[in-house]
Amino acid sequence: MTEKPKKQSFNFLLFLAVVLAVILVVFFVFATSREPGFFLFLSAGLTLILGYLFPLYLRLKKKQGEVDLQIQNLEEKWNLLEAEIAQEKSAIAAFREKIIRYDQLKGLTERLTLCLSLEDASGTLSREVNRLFGEKERAVLLYFFQPKTGELGISSSYKGGARVNIKLKKGDIFDQWVVRVMQSLLIEDTRNDYRFDVEKVAGERPIRSLMSVPLLAGKKAVGILRVDSPRERDFTTEDLRFLTTIADIGAVAVENAQLYERVEQLAIRDGLTGLYLRRYLLDRLAVEANRQLRRKGQLSFLMFDLDKFKQYNDKFGHVAGDIVLRSVGMILADFFKQPGNLVCRYGGEEFSVLLPDCSKSQAAELAEEIRRKIADQTIVLRREKTRVSVSVGIASFPKDAINPKELIHKADMALYQAKENGRNRVCLA
Repeated sequence: MTEKPKKQSFNFLLFLAVVLAVILVVFFVFATSREPGFFLFLSAGLTLILGYLFPLYLRLKKKQGEVDLQIQNLEEKWNLLEAEIAQEKSAIAAFREKIIRYDQLKGLTERLTLCLSLEDASGTLSREVNRLFGEKERAVLLYFFQPKTGELGISSSYKGGARVNIKLKKGDIFDQWVVRVMQSLLIEDTRNDYRFDVEKVAGERPIRSLMSVPLLAGKKAVGILRVDSPRERDFTTEDLRFLTTIADIGAVAVENAQLYERVEQLAIRDGLTGLYLRRYLLDRLAVEANRQLRRKGQLSFLMFDLDKFKQYNDKFGHVAGDIVLRSVGMILADFFKQPGNLVCRYGGEEFSVLLPDCSKSQAAELAEEIRRKIADQTIVLRREKTRVSVSVGIASFPKDAINPKELIHKADMALYQAKENGRNRVCLA
């Protein structure tokens, strides 16, 4: 680094005065001891010397002023140069920080694109935000809007790299504010923010500063992403801007996961009744059969067929027939709602039910009960009350069959027997 210029320390006037004094002393000694008349010449010489030194002194003062002014200008330029260097260093540091954050965003985007389920997208987004912002005392919260109720519900919560339990599952006053205005929120100190009454969140974790942003996929709000801290002024506007960018990326990933799950559900569920389709049943049946073989257990399979369903279509039309199918499907789904049971629309007017860990005799009792319940159910078709009945065939694995394909065949044969014997009854394989 270049050093600052220094002022000249050599006093030129003092040097001239000393030289002149020495010359005068020599002349004075010479005049006194040798030639007294020399004083006249000495006086004339002094006059000439003084006449020469005075203009020289004036020029020297002027030159000294110019040098001082140049020194001041150089010092000002030096200070400006130092300020520019400091500004450039700050800009370089900020640019380096942006490069690091853009690299982090790139990694986050790559990981989120691999998430096809909502659970994976939620977990990945929460873990990444916790990695980027999470510290020992900071908490990272992720909320989603519930599809059925539209209310806010917590999806995941981290604090210091570990999961933490949050009492307010639907969010606190800060989250509700973001839901209401759909804008980002940055609070440096909750005690000094007049918009919120901190007493309303008393008893929860201590919160002194926070930032929260909505997850917006286009104009659709899918949730809220929030980071809070027990320390005041723990977040900056640059942090909020970075979190907003993360939220934009995360919202797209969450919406894609939701759409993927919806498409997947459409592929395995019947659009009319909402029940699972035969393809999903066959996959589940194979898995359950293997599980029962390992555990030396048993399962039962029920086949249902609506009796004389064609007559409803001929008399009331196909729309009425859809109403009958939907009504029977709802009754079956509500009756066999225990965990593990699987109710499917097998095809046309046929339904099937898979009952793991259920013996043949237990399945027969359940089938008889649901048969009576369906027969007693009144369905209004074009303002006319009517009733429907079902025939049921039952087979058990591995008692009646050694593989899923044979099990379905045995249940179908039992169903055929029930229809041959007068319908509206239960038959066992």
